[in-house]
Amino acid sequence: MLWTDVIEIAIELYEKYPAKDPRYIGFVDLHNLICQLESFEDDSSRGGEKVLEAIQAAWIEEASE
Repeated sequence: MLWTDVIEIAIELYEKYPAKDPRYIGFVDLHNLICQLESFEDDSSRGGEKVLEAIQAAWIEEASE
């Protein structure tokens, strides 16, 4: 996965960390969780605030369904 795969990243985070509440995860921790995903293959330095916001919002949405 790449940083642009926002929905796929959010789904994988939801599946891997079902007990975590994405509303209370800081961007540094979120960045680290994403980079630790086995299927994540992008450059870790490219994950900026806007993409982290989008991933967090998608994870919140996924968790609320």
